[in-house]
Amino acid sequence: MKSLAPASISAPFARYSHGIELPAGMRIVRTSGQLGLAADGSVPEDPFDQAQICFGNISAILAEAGMGAADVIHVSAYVTDRAHMQGYMAARDAFLSACSDDQLPSSTLVIVSGFTRPEFKVEVEVWAAAE
Repeated sequence: MKSLAPASISAPFARYSHGIELPAGMRIVRTSGQLGLAADGSVPEDPFDQAQICFGNISAILAEAGMGAADVIHVSAYVTDRAHMQGYMAARDAFLSACSDDQLPSSTLVIVSGFTRPEFKVEVEVWAAAE
C-alpha cells in the first residue's frame, strides 16, 4: 500500500491519509458498519467506549480474514453529534497506533441524525487489503 499525500493540497488535519494506492492482486475485505453494541448486548453511554467496541468488532472480523489494523485502507465513521468526534477519534487513533505515519488509511467522518436505536452514538466500517 502507498499513502497518497499531494503537496498541492493541505495536509490531513488528523491521523489519516488523503488517499491509498493498492498494488494489483490484493485481497479486499469490507466490513459492515459496527455499532457500540457489546457481546452481552449492553451499549455504553460514552462515545469513546462505543467506538472501542466498534473497533474491537472490526478487529475480530479482520482476524477472520487473516488481517489486522495495519491492513485497513479506509475508515468510514458516523457520529450523532460533533461532541462525539473526540471520543471516536481517540478510539480510532488507538486502533491505528501500530500503523506508521506513511501507511495510514484514508478516512471519512460524517455527523448523522441517528441510528436504529437512540443509544447508539458511533458507527464504524472499514475497508482492508492484504496479499
